[in-house]
Amino acid sequence: MMEWTMTEHAVLGPLPPIALNPEQVEFVAVAFEGPDPYAQAGGLGVRMTGLVRALASRGFRVHFFFIGDPALPGVETEGSLTLYRWGQWISRYHLEGVYAAEYEKKADLDQSLPAFIVEQIAKPARQAGRRVAILTEEWQTAETAIRISDLLHHAGLRNSAAILWNANHRMGLGQIDFSRLGYVATITTVSRFMRQLLGQHGVNAVVIPNGIDSDWFHEPARAEVERLRRLFSRPLLVKVGRFDPDKRWITAVEAVAVLKARGFRPTLVLRGGMEPHGAEVFGRARSLGLTVVELTMPGTPSREEVLSQLEALGPDADVVHLRTFLPKDMLRLLYRAADAVLVQSGFEPFGLVGLEVMASGGIAITGGTGEDYARAFRNGLIADDDDPRRLADLVACAMSSKELRRDLVREGRRTARTYHWDRILDELLAQISLAFSRQGGQ
Repeated sequence: MMEWTMTEHAVLGPLPPIALNPEQVEFVAVAFEGPDPYAQAGGLGVRMTGLVRALASRGFRVHFFFIGDPALPGVETEGSLTLYRWGQWISRYHLEGVYAAEYEKKADLDQSLPAFIVEQIAKPARQAGRRVAILTEEWQTAETAIRISDLLHHAGLRNSAAILWNANHRMGLGQIDFSRLGYVATITTVSRFMRQLLGQHGVNAVVIPNGIDSDWFHEPARAEVERLRRLFSRPLLVKVGRFDPDKRWITAVEAVAVLKARGFRPTLVLRGGMEPHGAEVFGRARSLGLTVVELTMPGTPSREEVLSQLEALGPDADVVHLRTFLPKDMLRLLYRAADAVLVQSGFEPFGLVGLEVMASGGIAITGGTGEDYARAFRNGLIADDDDPRRLADLVACAMSSKELRRDLVREGRRTARTYHWDRILDELLAQISLAFSRQGGQ
């Protein structure tokens, strides 16, 4: 009987990866956030929507479960992509957004979704000769992933499924049983910075970056860019994100005040969220003598509707608060027209907005944590502290030289193309192939 040794294993090498194609594999994705405005509170909804649509564009069958708008159909099909708006019976009593009644929605996901996936997706896939790759996102789905694995074992289907769990943020990491999760799933994350944070929980995660879709590379019409620029004094600054102290909103409004004191006439156009930190941000702005104007529009207004409302505001505001859902084409226009887009977070797991700015032809001022793609004075600018004077200096720098702006835009767009979903999917599919190989792929 041959004795197995580590040396002999090294000589033999790892099992070969399994090639993935739509005839052999279908996908299940599970996250709280998704494509509906109701289901988008940050970058996760954008990431997941881009990911599942990129997979579907390659011909894979994709089942995407998320906490969606309770007024929309529970199940909706877009080609080979099927959307499942889970927990609508809870959401219809909590219309504020995806994270209202978060723990109730998580409990419902844990209890009801695993059996549905096993019975309605995994079993039919196995009967059709296909494997299932299950992609779960963030702390709310960790227990769901574990329960899916347990039910697959019970049904004799575990070897025909690969489970990945991805961390986009540090929120909720302390609530996860990583010893169990790491046993049933390949743990991934979106940046080297996040990988280090997961290492503090004893986790050795695989880094697979976020991606962006082709829409971000569509150039806004020059006439619309000039139209938007004419509405405001210079510099025109833009900031988009949740009202989270990590996003350094206070630093942003303080930098506006610094620029104003230096003789500039800055305008900060911002869109935040429903978080209470927003009240602190606007309180600080007003205490600095800045004029704050709000623009509220219900529903999902078009780009033209938003532009028309901005024109009606007039040019006198220092801070313009957009309390409305912004379509992607409006965001592209804002990013392209701005002298700088402030994405200078103190804690940023990846920095998806910074990449979107680069793809749109804008100038991003990022922070210095998870933005692995950022290179100071090559494809953008970096503010790695919370000093508003430093941020004001970078804004002035972004305005100082046409040659510098041209170089930053050119290199930024080149960087963004390396994060197109087509390229990122190749990395993801390779990791899924290895996951199937490790468990025998039967």
